Amino acid sequence: MSELHTIRCVACEGGMPPLTHDEINQLLIQVKQWQVSADNKQISRRFTFKNFYKTMAFVNAIAWIANQENHHPDLEVGFNYCLVHYSTHAINGLTKNDFICAAKIDALEAN
Repeated sequence: MSELHTIRCVACEGGMPPLTHDEINQLLIQVKQWQVSADNKQISRRFTFKNFYKTMAFVNAIAWIANQENHHPDLEVGFNYCLVHYSTHAINGLTKNDFICAAKIDALEAN
């Protein structure tokens, strides 16, 4: 299996099935700190920071990744945290794109 953070998202306009429970569990191995929702339609992770400036720098980095991959998360942002939610809205579920973007966001912490 390729490392998720090294591959690109594929355009999704709908018409494909969401990932199965087993497929989701296989991809979660590469994004260990992300949580899958009970309905298997979303993955989420909360990131915390020392201050607002670092939080906003992180949000801007996420925005850059989202535009590069043309796959955009829902974000909840506060003074020292950012909660990131990924789902593929076109299919009302999860695709590999959600996990690719999650892995790219995780890679921000390594830098």
